[in-house]
Amino acid sequence: QKQPVASGGGFVQAGESLRLSCSMSGAILSINTMGWYRLAPGKQQRDFLASITTDAKVNYVDSVKGRFTISRDDAKNTIYLQMNSLKPEDSGVYYCNPTVGWAERDYWGQGTQVTVSP
Repeated sequence: QKQPVASGGGFVQAGESLRLSCSMSGAILSINTMGWYRLAPGKQQRDFLASITTDAKVNYVDSVKGRFTISRDDAKNTIYLQMNSLKPEDSGVYYCNPTVGWAERDYWGQGTQVTVSP
């Protein structure tokens, strides 16, 4: 698959949890640092949220640090985002892709919608 396929989103209340998955070609995923991104409601650009390298080094933006955990399972060609203590401002469409050149990337797939009610 050329485009990532994200899943696991849904409608939740503040304080609840979701676990997102994203799968794509193993030929790409297995050799790249992978990232999670969010397109917030009413915004024009996706925001970087978290990344994980091929040897499991992780990085997070401050707004999700301590609440979200990124992981990868290369045998399943999949990365994950465990999201705990969700807040309404976490709402948006979540995507994954390699981090290299992500801002100009054309192939994002449909993403997965996360809606957190207050």
